[in-house]
Amino acid sequence: MTTDDLDELEAYVADHRAALIDLTLDLLAVDTSNPPGDTRELVALLEESLSGFPVEVERVAVDPAKPNLLVTLPGASDRTLLYNGHLDTVPFDADAWSSDPLGERDDDRLYGRGATDMKGAIAAMCFAIRAFAETGTEPPVDLAFAFVSDEEVGGDAGLPTLLETGRLEADACVIGEPTCEAGRHSVTVADRGSIWLTLEATGEAAHGSRPMLGENAIDRLYEAVTTLRERFGTRRLEFDPAIEPILDESIAYYEPTMGTETARDLFESPTINLGVLEGGEAINSVPQSARAEIDIRLTAGVPTPDVLSEIRECIADCEGITVADVSWSVGTAEPVESPLVEAVASSAEAATGQRVYRRSATGGGDAKKLRTAGIPTVEFALGTDTVHAVDEYTTVDALVGNATIYARLPELWAAAVGGTDASG
Repeated sequence: MTTDDLDELEAYVADHRAALIDLTLDLLAVDTSNPPGDTRELVALLEESLSGFPVEVERVAVDPAKPNLLVTLPGASDRTLLYNGHLDTVPFDADAWSSDPLGERDDDRLYGRGATDMKGAIAAMCFAIRAFAETGTEPPVDLAFAFVSDEEVGGDAGLPTLLETGRLEADACVIGEPTCEAGRHSVTVADRGSIWLTLEATGEAAHGSRPMLGENAIDRLYEAVTTLRERFGTRRLEFDPAIEPILDESIAYYEPTMGTETARDLFESPTINLGVLEGGEAINSVPQSARAEIDIRLTAGVPTPDVLSEIRECIADCEGITVADVSWSVGTAEPVESPLVEAVASSAEAATGQRVYRRSATGGGDAKKLRTAGIPTVEFALGTDTVHAVDEYTTVDALVGNATIYARLPELWAAAVGGTDASG
């Protein structure tokens, strides 16, 4: 590809923005709320929209109601750049919306559930395919697109199915999750590790008028949570030096909205959230048992098993408390200087004219699954901070920007990889 090819792709997107808007509204008109997460109608719509282009299209499904769509556009080399997006959305209460949750345009804004998370990005990815096809431009690498189901509830019918069946072979991946807010743009290059604990407490029942004769299981449980927070919640974590640049960028990205110290605490210390607390049967009884579910997050570069071992030791010191269940994951990251990160960030900076932070996500999703499977992955999409919110919307500028960036990305990534190993 030449500079003229890139300019032609960009011009095509700009000249056909009305078609991009129409495609986005078509996607929004299909309700894919999860649960139940039925994406069959949307997959059929995408198949139809791509039918006239030189692409290979395949459905892959273990749950007939939640199919995944694989699309391949051949390029000039045997390297593969993967684009990933999820078709399902979180549910919505139509009565709470002032706009149509199944799609409505108001000047520069397109409202609808999934507008920014992430049917707008999927429309932009499809439009990148259209730009290559309609301009007769051959991508420098093979382009693969995985439009998956079941992401919003962490189900197995989507991306896990494709990974477990070996259907995804790629050298790098960009996921169209919204990573930008008003005035600030970023590419997420890392996610955080997690420890999800279920604690159970036992006590001794007594009448509520004589609590000193019993042992309150809820009190014991809350004291254990307080102990966890005191021992771990304010601890400064030790990081792999390779994570430091990501840490600095992450803090800088969040400073304007939460302040420097809060942003620093978010990434430099564990976060501990008491999400569920259950116990007791009546107001006038001392509870004999109680249960809590706790979400602990650790920035990438921190060894999750080591922290979990210390947490188990801490809980062992708490009377009447046991760990009933635990699940955990290790945070993952792409080096900020990797070809993939550089290609996405430079493409976005060229399109927006603004700084693009190379930061960590605060949670973890499909990017973690792909990195764990050995596919270097980042998340990027222009959008708004209305993810999962009432009156969720994206903008026309964000749609056009995403389509432009996704169309330019293959050439920039191929150039960044150059003669190096394609992994990254």
